[in-house]
Amino acid sequence: MTEAGAESLAELLDERQHLLEIALCMFGSDTTADHVVQETYRRWYALDEKERAAIAVPRAWLTRTAGSICLELVADPDHVPGGRVTRAQPVPYPASHQAGYGPEMLATHERVARRFAAACQAGDTEALREVLAADAIVVSDGGGKVRVAVRPTYGADGVARVVTALLIDQAGTEPAIGSVNGRTGLVLRRAGKAVAVVSVSVAGAEVTAVWIILNPDKLQRWH
Repeated sequence: MTEAGAESLAELLDERQHLLEIALCMFGSDTTADHVVQETYRRWYALDEKERAAIAVPRAWLTRTAGSICLELVADPDHVPGGRVTRAQPVPYPASHQAGYGPEMLATHERVARRFAAACQAGDTEALREVLAADAIVVSDGGGKVRVAVRPTYGADGVARVVTALLIDQAGTEPAIGSVNGRTGLVLRRAGKAVAVVSVSVAGAEVTAVWIILNPDKLQRWH
């Protein structure tokens, strides 16, 4: 899908997996995740050629669109054709799900994700801002139990402020690097219990999206 920003089959597979991870992070359901990806690409192809050509970074556009669709489903879970949205706990992918990804892609994600995690662990907001893309997005899921707005925040400065408030300025929390949906992420614990799980989307050397799960029901397996 060269016109969608994937220059090779490997990049296409990585792009689709990237979008699946966004939905799985929010819902933990393969059925719902597939719907999100299909709807994301449907909206891409609904643009005319001029509109697509005007999008400088298609992957970033796809990421934002997938995040918006996830939020639409949170607000209206009956919108998925054939039934309700399944809100299961996120489950890490087995190693087989990463088969076919060049080691270079995984190494890049690992390197950037660790920079993000290190900035959070050090409480260094400036270092955090430096690893964020200019048009980065952060989405948090309170699930109705934690009072956090689901509306996404855009831009490196805004994302840095939200991440600082939710992950850095929290007394008594212990941030640790961990595997989240099969890739490097961040798990915050307080008194031995997980209070937040964070995954990131990466493009080049920057974090393009931060996905924060705060819903206690979804965090059970992380305790």
